[in-house]
Amino acid sequence: MIRWRARSNALRRRCCLAPGDCWMGVLRGLRDLRTYAVLLVAMAVLNGCASLALAPERVTRAAPFEIVGRVLVSYDGKGFTAGVRWAHAADADEVWLMTPTGQALAQIREDAEGATLVGVDQVKYRAGNIEAMTKRALGWELPAKRLQHWVRGTPAPDTPAEITERDESGRIRRLTQDGWRITYEYYAAPENAGLPRRMDVVGATQTLRLVIDNWERAAP
Repeated sequence: MIRWRARSNALRRRCCLAPGDCWMGVLRGLRDLRTYAVLLVAMAVLNGCASLALAPERVTRAAPFEIVGRVLVSYDGKGFTAGVRWAHAADADEVWLMTPTGQALAQIREDAEGATLVGVDQVKYRAGNIEAMTKRALGWELPAKRLQHWVRGTPAPDTPAEITERDESGRIRRLTQDGWRITYEYYAAPENAGLPRRMDVVGATQTLRLVIDNWERAAP
């Protein structure tokens, strides 16, 4: 954790380049990684400003947690794979995307002021929320405001949800909410407190699989 906190603090110290250089800093950090070739193409076509003026969406916050795992995304006939660390606090989220060897590709943060993305060159980009940031920069959406609840095996409390299947322990196995379909696999208690081990989050244009290797912290 100390290594990641130090990296997070270092990444926050820089601001964005001129609009003509928008998103190119992230590209330079990924250009030699074959696994992320599709991501390079998606970001290369972006020619907007480094500031995306979208207001943060207000939703009920989930209890704090911290997870480490992997994310696999299929979208628009493309694919993306990365290691992930997500620290969710009462007032902020921080998400690190990493190579298989642990090199940080990007650090995403959202708080009351909006969302930022910092690449390996420490250039900072801004958006109103994580959903807009990831969709614009990566080509796929990380639905963090709902996922903060889904990742714990519960529906987001602010909109209607349909629970279509539970397991023998009463945990949700299948859930539909806001146009997303979520399917769960769980750890066997007491390992990781019986929390989700894997989840598939299927939307209209993408499928996101989150594999959670470890729940490092999870408030009740």
